[in-house]
Amino acid sequence: MTGRLSRDLDLKPGMRVLDLGSGMGATSVFLAREFGVRVTAADLWVSPDTAADVFASAGVADRIHAIKAEAHALPFARESFDVIVSIDAFEYFGTADSYLPYLVRFLKPGGQLGIATPAMTREVREMGAIPEHIKACVGWEAIAWHTAEWWRFQWDITELVTVTSARVQRDGWRDWLLWARAGREHRPGDADGIGEVLTMLEADRGEYLTFALVTARKR
Repeated sequence: MTGRLSRDLDLKPGMRVLDLGSGMGATSVFLAREFGVRVTAADLWVSPDTAADVFASAGVADRIHAIKAEAHALPFARESFDVIVSIDAFEYFGTADSYLPYLVRFLKPGGQLGIATPAMTREVREMGAIPEHIKACVGWEAIAWHTAEWWRFQWDITELVTVTSARVQRDGWRDWLLWARAGREHRPGDADGIGEVLTMLEADRGEYLTFALVTARKR
């Protein structure tokens, strides 16, 4: 997913990148290795020490700095980053109308923003209800899974950024399914939660579920 999103970004060695909602750091490692960027990996739930061990094991500890941070109270100076990315996390904190104006203050002029987030092929508001197989897994949280065009409008209307791409990941549900199956093998202790996701995706088969890949530049 990060590889697909990176095709829509202009990443160069030495750039300062914020990986927002970095989790265990897979995105941070990929970006540091593939593009030679300097990454700040920010997450609320994974401790910096745990993330730092991952980065050291991957041989990129000198290029990634892990911090604990809440997405609405980021501890950075204005215009700190050339790029901000968020993979499978933005849906938890970035859908409010006021969030993009808050976030772009941390981008340099001309800086880039890129997200990959669970998406719907149609807006829940348009359908009038959350499809039952999705509601059974995630309940009301699915109202934060928007279409790529929803994200385009949400960002464009602010006139703070220029959206450079807003697309769905082709067969995104299938990649999501493969990822969930791999998670079940490697995290058997979370079998119940992963099993529910697998049931949802197997029932959906791409009718409603995919991933949106959205990028923009700060004006």
